[in-house]
Amino acid sequence: MPSRRQSVRSCPRTCDERSDRDPALGHDPWDDGQVNLSLSNPGANVESARRLIADAVRGRVVGDHADERASQLFTAPGERWFAEDRPIRIVHADVSMFIGGLRALLFQSLHPLAMAGVAAHSDYRSDPWGRLQRTADFLAATTFGPVTESERAIAMVKKVHERVVGIASDGRPYRANDPHLLKWVHIAEVDSFIAAHRVFGESTLTDHDYDHYVADMALIADRLGVVEPPRSVAQLRQQLRYYRGELSTSREAREAARYLLVTPPLPLAIRPVYGIIGAAAVSLLPAWTRLPLRLPWLPITERTVARPAGAVLTRTLRWALTPDAPHHEVPTTGAEVIDIAAR
Repeated sequence: MPSRRQSVRSCPRTCDERSDRDPALGHDPWDDGQVNLSLSNPGANVESARRLIADAVRGRVVGDHADERASQLFTAPGERWFAEDRPIRIVHADVSMFIGGLRALLFQSLHPLAMAGVAAHSDYRSDPWGRLQRTADFLAATTFGPVTESERAIAMVKKVHERVVGIASDGRPYRANDPHLLKWVHIAEVDSFIAAHRVFGESTLTDHDYDHYVADMALIADRLGVVEPPRSVAQLRQQLRYYRGELSTSREAREAARYLLVTPPLPLAIRPVYGIIGAAAVSLLPAWTRLPLRLPWLPITERTVARPAGAVLTRTLRWALTPDAPHHEVPTTGAEVIDIAAR
């Protein structure tokens, strides 16, 4: 069962509380790169750094009206699809989802038809934060929200998918509601979220727990139109092997990887922190994905640098997104991340 420190509902404060929010982009305190420091009050310095990180994350991921949306999903009465002790709640409440989500986008791009639909119909370049917020909202609604909100989120995605049809650059037709493509997107996500939680998650889950997580995700996949989604880790691995022959490089996939990892639309001050997320996400990808995406494979560096840095960052974000965390709970090794963010 996720603690309140892990859940979005534990940090409902929105960026509207600060006066430096850019109404066009959402709150972005990274643009000024300032933290009010006080030599006489080091506790206030820590709190200032915590608020800077937390406001930046919430502004990007949650967007405006976070209080209202939190009430609709987390505190509103009504039956839920998943009980509070289900593994899906534990995994999706953890900040390792930041890394898992980026890994999923890179992994999904290796299917040419799935990537063709994203390239032609997605607004990930013109409105990347809006797309991130909609994805985060879908996961929150289906995982934590009342059944009415979960069903509304499913219906909205299916409606959007109806318009995503076309011809890929290799001449093959595609449609987003194709159960075969839906399954690929689903299993790539599930595999990525598990990979990130195993390495960077706060709580320790057993293999049996992860089987239950796959089964929980299958409930959502069924409602989206996925035919026979995996219901255990073994089935997940089997289906991933089945799709392996369909995966290949494409110009769209390489461009997406470059955009996500090298040229994201971020202020310079936050790029070092985002770079840690990107390096951690890449370190979780199978070795065979690197060449198609033109990504380096540096196993020693990934094991000794990227993953430890990712662990520090997730601990720091976990602390920053906990409003009631005592100052002494800030991770000692996370001080460097806070320092980077504050510059």
